[in-house]
Amino acid sequence: LFEHLNPNIYVFMQGHSEFGMTGNASLKNWDVTAQLKNIKVPTLVIGAKYDTMDPKHLEWMSNEVQNGRFLFCANGSHCSQYDDQKTYFTGLIKFIKDVNDPKF
Repeated sequence: LFEHLNPNIYVFMQGHSEFGMTGNASLKNWDVTAQLKNIKVPTLVIGAKYDTMDPKHLEWMSNEVQNGRFLFCANGSHCSQYDDQKTYFTGLIKFIKDVNDPKF
């Protein structure tokens, strides 16, 4: 899964820690929160119980975009497509089908 990851680019953007921006990370002060309301395309935001991302914040984000939905993977992590496959793929397929419906 991660064999093609370039750690130099990751560290430049994020810093050395997955749990918070460190050092001179280029994304450290990047905040586009105010622009979420401008996103019009159907957007599925996926959160999980064991993810480092706060599911409540991800749900909030899904409500900020114009056509957002939130999917919570109760048994998942940051890789819910692997560790909570049933919830993840059921929710993803439902979202795709809903978006394909002209009534969406």
